[in-house]
Parts: sequence; C-alpha cells; structure tokens
Amino acid sequence: MSGTGALRIVVADDEQMVRTALRAILSAEPDMEVVGEAADGAFAVSVVRELTPDVVLMDVRMPGIDGIRAIERILAAGPPEAAPRILVVTTFENDAYVYDALRAGAAGFLLKRAAAEELVQAVRLVARSDSLLFPAAVRALAASRPGRAAGSPPPWAARLTGREAAVLRLMATGLTNAEIAERMGIGPATVKTHVASVLAKTGTRDRTQAVIAAYETGYVSPH
Repeated sequence: MSGTGALRIVVADDEQMVRTALRAILSAEPDMEVVGEAADGAFAVSVVRELTPDVVLMDVRMPGIDGIRAIERILAAGPPEAAPRILVVTTFENDAYVYDALRAGAAGFLLKRAAAEELVQAVRLVARSDSLLFPAAVRALAASRPGRAAGSPPPWAARLTGREAAVLRLMATGLTNAEIAERMGIGPATVKTHVASVLAKTGTRDRTQAVIAAYETGYVSPH
C-alpha cells in the first residue's frame, strides 16, 4: 500500500469508457487510489512494473498481448510476495479465458456488469487474500473443463497434514480464515499458518491457485 494506506490500483482494459468508469468508482473510495491505466496487455505489464500497484484490474480480451499473457508476465517478474493481486474483469463468467486467467495466477474475477459496491468489495477481498472470490463460479468453471484428473491423489496430497487437508477443503468452499478458524475450533493465526503450508506443499501462489489445483487433480470435487 501507499504511505497513506490506500490501495494502489492499475486498471487495464482496451475500452476507454470501461477504464473511466472503473477509475471513477474506485477513486471515490478513501482507501483506494488508481495510479495508472493501460489499454492493452503489453502496456499493462510496463505500467505495473513501473508503478508496483497492490491490485490490478485486468481485462482478459485485449489486442496484442491479451490479459492472460499479461498476467503471466507480471507474475513472472518477481517473487510472489512482491507481486500485485490481479482481479480479472470480464463480460462472461463462463468464458474459458476466465479460467485460463485464474490458472495463470489471477486471484479472482468480476463481471463488468457488477454493481459499484461489488467492485469495491472484490478489490478489498483480493487485496486481503484471505478468502476465495466467487467460489461457486470458480467451482463451476473447474467442473466444465475437459480432462480433469481423477483417481490417484496428487503427489502433494501425502505431504498435507490432516488439518492442512481440512483447511484446503474449507478454502475451496470460499470460507475466510476467520470462518475456517471458527469451523475448526482453532485460532486465526493457526489457520494462516496452515494456509501458508498448503500453498508451499501444493506449489501454488495463493489460495485461488491452491483450490484450482485441488479441483484439477480430483483432490476436491467441484461437483
């Protein structure tokens, strides 16, 4: 975050009207600051590298380098802890591009028709990174993908402790760390530790990627 505590945000979309609308909504919030814009994926990568925002709103369908490739390049530029949280903004929630963007490292997605308060809430949620954005939609996207693995557990499954496995399954339902703590009867700090261990053992960047890995390997069923 900036010195004022505001979330620093970059908006990437090839439509000027969309960028203007998103900027107006977010800039009206006292804890948010739109520090840059981009009209295509290549410029988005450049702007993010220059401005190091906390959150990036990324359209998936843009000319030249699309949002998916831009996400990959942004996240490959440095260590996970220094990377911005990326929120995909899309027209259709069942678009294959959305799932590919999540697999590439986006923390969640939001429909362009979402209300202003939904946008603001989504930005705050992905910035906190303590729960899954729209878990039901992510589950539906995972279920629609062909060739999903089933049968043998993934190699990392044996490395999870019982509590870590339980945390991963609750993460997949969209519970926050506080909700997982209440459900399991443990402290929020302990849940945070378990989540960090799950990410390390599954080799994933964040909880969205961990849940997708769990779905794709059949460890957790999206049905």
